[in-house]
Amino acid sequence: MNKNVSAAHSDQRIQRSVFSIQWVAFSTIVIKEVRRFMRIWQQTLLPPAITMILYFIIFGNLIGSRIGKMDGVNYMSFIVPGLIMMSVITNAYGNVSSSFFGNKFQRSIEELMVSPVFPSVILAGYVIGGVVRGVMVGIIVTLLSLYFTDLQLHSLPVVIIVTILSAILFALGGFINAVFATKFDDITIVPTFIITPLTYLGGVFYSISLLPEFWQDVSKLNPILYMVNSFRYGILGISDVNVGFSIAMLVAFIVVLSSISVWLLKRGTGMRS
Repeated sequence: MNKNVSAAHSDQRIQRSVFSIQWVAFSTIVIKEVRRFMRIWQQTLLPPAITMILYFIIFGNLIGSRIGKMDGVNYMSFIVPGLIMMSVITNAYGNVSSSFFGNKFQRSIEELMVSPVFPSVILAGYVIGGVVRGVMVGIIVTLLSLYFTDLQLHSLPVVIIVTILSAILFALGGFINAVFATKFDDITIVPTFIITPLTYLGGVFYSISLLPEFWQDVSKLNPILYMVNSFRYGILGISDVNVGFSIAMLVAFIVVLSSISVWLLKRGTGMRS
């Protein structure tokens, strides 16, 4: 009996020790990631803010004054949710892709690979770091947009859920990009040739209801359309897509990309010479 009790206590101590190791590793990675982009805030937080101000001025004030209303709301108010979401996903993606590839390039990632840290914990640390940057930039852009228009808030839970899920999804995408990248130029290919075109065609500046039926169907193949419209629903209460379906789709993509990312980490793909 005493042996069984002793063994149970020993197992509990081992479990606590393992949890402690994983928690320390996770929190360390997150803190490192946050400090990294905060230390160079002039390159990570300021440029997106300036870019969004230009969007507000050019598309909102100059072009928007000629367009008038879109889906029953002022054009400036219509594009603001899309611009906020665009800043969130691009910065979440960029933070993870550049940071993880930098660690690969410096060979410091090899220390993590041989440590007792679970691959899922390593992945979570980098992803949360990307989410923090994406959300911070999103908040900055939101505050700046208040100078140009009065934002409503139709559903705070939808805003929070869509923002976090979208940031997680693109942070995972940035991680996978960094795993397969062999030089710094490789981490700019996906944002330049995939994310940017999909963003501009994702309903940021227009409602797909204006398009012919065929092109509406084509637009619905664009995943960013669902993120932008779901976020717009949370702010303005209008959307071209079903919000519940959009959130379910985000969760499904996150599960798939998370599984792929953990598998790549376990195999050491692109990380071991």
